[in-house]
Amino acid sequence: MEKHSGLLYCCQRSGSDGPMISDEDHTRVLATCTDIPEEVPDFRLPIDGVGIGNKTVWIKLPSGLTPFAADIRVNLPGHIKGIHMSRIEAVISELLEKEFADIGLYAAALAEGILKTQEGDRADVRIKGKLPILQKTPASQRISLDTLEVSARALVFSSAGHRSSRVTISAGVHHITACPCTQAYNRVLFETDTELPLITHSQRSFTRLSMERHGDLPGFSDLFDCLNAGLHVTSDLLKRTDEAEVVLKAHTSPQFAEDTTRETARQAGLRFGKILPASTLISIRSDSLESIHTHDVIASIHTTLGDILSVLEENN
Repeated sequence: MEKHSGLLYCCQRSGSDGPMISDEDHTRVLATCTDIPEEVPDFRLPIDGVGIGNKTVWIKLPSGLTPFAADIRVNLPGHIKGIHMSRIEAVISELLEKEFADIGLYAAALAEGILKTQEGDRADVRIKGKLPILQKTPASQRISLDTLEVSARALVFSSAGHRSSRVTISAGVHHITACPCTQAYNRVLFETDTELPLITHSQRSFTRLSMERHGDLPGFSDLFDCLNAGLHVTSDLLKRTDEAEVVLKAHTSPQFAEDTTRETARQAGLRFGKILPASTLISIRSDSLESIHTHDVIASIHTTLGDILSVLEENN
């Protein structure tokens, strides 16, 4: 066993003295045995997607090999009984030593490779996991090691010998919101015009921004910048001075769940309006884990960059 680039290589399985079936027998069987997946099924109904799920793939990023969860599917024509599962694993193994800038590029390469080995004309690869992110706290200026939840989806289509693809990446962060309703009520209740934010309930929220990719844009750091600019993003390491800053800012600029999705969309428009096509698909979802209710609040937007730019122009 040898250590190489963080990998452990094992030449043969433990307890095995070598193959129990000779190469000649393997060759003979393969030459005459029926390839069951290539047979015609009893009921010739096409299948939208079949493949493997809950698969751990190790992706060689610039920071090193990192594990992610994968869901990999291809469509299956009605005249084909099944896909070749081992060919999916073979493509995954082939990509192990290749370095990728991010998981979006890996997902696209995996979908392309798998589609070449199967009978279908559509491959759908979804990758999700977590990446570390370093944030500087607002007051003490400490470095907090936090987590960016990331995912990527690659759809590859084949038609008349031509291939087309669509890649979407997403990033999600935790943040704090403060309710503007209760603040407004208390301002009237206490008959005050103080500039200090009044008491209200706050909650931990999670917002995810998804964008269609063109080439290698946007990147995950771009998505995080949009989220960070539109939300009160939180971090795990907060000294008392940092806590005071985070809470004050959240209460000075209170947000509904609706506001968090709109502000994230606004930031995406400002950042990418002159870079990406107007047809770029954008999705945003915010989950507010309510503090004074037993339910959560959900807000979502599915739009295009062009629609966001139209609203930005109206507001100017």
